[in-house]
Amino acid sequence: MLEIAIMIEGQNGLTWPRWQKIVRLVEELGFVGLYRSDHFTNMNPPDKESLELWVSLTWLACNTSRIEFGPLVTPFSFRHPVFTARMASAVDDLSNGRLTLGLGGGWQEREHQLFGFDLLDINPRFVRFEEGLQIVSNLLKNDSPVSFDGKFFQIREATLLPRPLRLGGPRILIGGNGKNRTLKLAAHYADEWNIIFAAPETVKELNMFMDKALQQEGRDVKSMRRSMMTGCVFGHNESALKQKLESRGRTVEQLNQQGIVAGSGGEVREQLKRLEESGLQRIMLQWLDLDDLAGLEALAKAIL
Repeated sequence: MLEIAIMIEGQNGLTWPRWQKIVRLVEELGFVGLYRSDHFTNMNPPDKESLELWVSLTWLACNTSRIEFGPLVTPFSFRHPVFTARMASAVDDLSNGRLTLGLGGGWQEREHQLFGFDLLDINPRFVRFEEGLQIVSNLLKNDSPVSFDGKFFQIREATLLPRPLRLGGPRILIGGNGKNRTLKLAAHYADEWNIIFAAPETVKELNMFMDKALQQEGRDVKSMRRSMMTGCVFGHNESALKQKLESRGRTVEQLNQQGIVAGSGGEVREQLKRLEESGLQRIMLQWLDLDDLAGLEALAKAIL
């Protein structure tokens, strides 16, 4: 059965009161997990509140008992891989092994310019991304000291202590639809691959590429969890749905073509069924209105 999780954009006005309410509600309603982005601000003004990701996940780890969680994704462009591995190991231990460590190379130009981080051009960015993946993986999985001499990162006989309580540390997730680079990196380093905004036909096609990439790595195709983060436009009644569609300027069919789950409860259930048939195991539904808790509750009642 397709697992249903919620994803929120942390740079979209997230504060402690909002985060705490959402976390508690997602746990109570029965969603399998809660994920959030790791950004300083939005790609376009105006700037809004953006609660620091790893601090917020630490609170979640200590104040929930069931849901899985993690960043979608935390980038090496402003997160050093050593600190990332240390924080991830500690938060995973606090939660008794419920963290999924989503890792990325960074993409949003505006936040890097505003806060003084070097995003890099696409080719060196991927080089830095893979270096970060190597360091995080080795620190989490190896009990013996780790050395690495890369272009962007260097460590000398480094050991992550205390060792992660979960053997090998938290599951690593890599997100993206790029066949030439992203899927190959995921096949080599990740336990979970997260597709972004794709219709069922595209999911099925990408899954075939991932199967081939895993086979080239000598891995069982079933060893990779397949998930997707996508938009969600849901209305608990016809009036609420119409209002949301008008604000988007799209029909349900147009949103579906973009890979966005949209419609009434029955329509959403049918779309989720098609995505499951395409090979998805988990979906993270993007919930943009952080104050619409009644809508989130209605969504749970409609699809869980």
